[in-house]
Amino acid sequence: MSTSQLLRSPAKKPLSLSQPLQESIGSHKQSSDEPKVIYVWQNIFAFLLLHSSIIYGAFKLFTNPPWLTMAFATLVGHMSALGVTAGAHRLWSHRAYKAKLPLRIFLAALQTTAGQNNIFEWCRDHRVHHKFCETDADPYNANRGFFFAHMGWLCVKKHPDVINKGQSVDCSDLLKDPVVRFQRSYFMPLAILCCLIIPSIIPIIFWSETYLNAFLIAGLARYCISLHLTWLINSVAHLWGNRPYDITIGARENRYVIYVSIGEGFHNYHHTFPSDYSASELGMEWNLTTRFINVMYYIGQAYDLKSTPTRLIKDRIKRTGCLK
Repeated sequence: MSTSQLLRSPAKKPLSLSQPLQESIGSHKQSSDEPKVIYVWQNIFAFLLLHSSIIYGAFKLFTNPPWLTMAFATLVGHMSALGVTAGAHRLWSHRAYKAKLPLRIFLAALQTTAGQNNIFEWCRDHRVHHKFCETDADPYNANRGFFFAHMGWLCVKKHPDVINKGQSVDCSDLLKDPVVRFQRSYFMPLAILCCLIIPSIIPIIFWSETYLNAFLIAGLARYCISLHLTWLINSVAHLWGNRPYDITIGARENRYVIYVSIGEGFHNYHHTFPSDYSASELGMEWNLTTRFINVMYYIGQAYDLKSTPTRLIKDRIKRTGCLK
């Protein structure tokens, strides 16, 4: 068998046919008494400051673009995204595959560079999102509108249902991983170092970039854009697109999100079969994260890759899907 054939066909561990199906939207009723919205002003001001870097980046792009620094920022953005998609999402949140210690450390470092909270809290919120999807207990409930699902949920205090019902979600497995525990204990200094300082210093040292360009473009602007590309999954992929696997849930397949999120936009499939390591029926098509996991499998760092049997997918499409 050729190397290219191997990269297309890793051995995968089928999901159990007895695995519970994704809970439908109607499984949890919305609260009748809406609590008062409490704004988190420190987050709001931080976002305003962060987005100002985009204005500077756009100005430089149309005047005197620092192409090498922009290319470096793009590379760092894609690398850190793998820490979220292959790491916090598919490995730690859904246990869709297992990883040896070197790979877990590598993914934790990339996830820290992404600056999207520590692994434990990221996974806790994501598991709550799946269990109580699009109810008041969903941290980024799309029924509260595009802006709330996109980034507004980070600008206000959590709905009481998120906290109360979220306590029923077991996350004890995460704390058994020493990598997760270490990152959680030292997340703030690690995030400042990995997310802002190192990406800003490298352009200054290696190609004499100006301090302002390095910090605002490779540091802040790259971070801001990376956040928005992740947030698109919570907002756009829950509002626009088709639902070929389960029409009873809000998650959708959105081609544009697929492109910019390195494979996370097959969202109707993912919410229907959350433990599939590929998060897609189409395997590696437009799915850089799946390709990365496959490479890690072949070099012995990833194992026990879970996939959904074709028969189970077809049966589910017949029962709850809509191919229109």
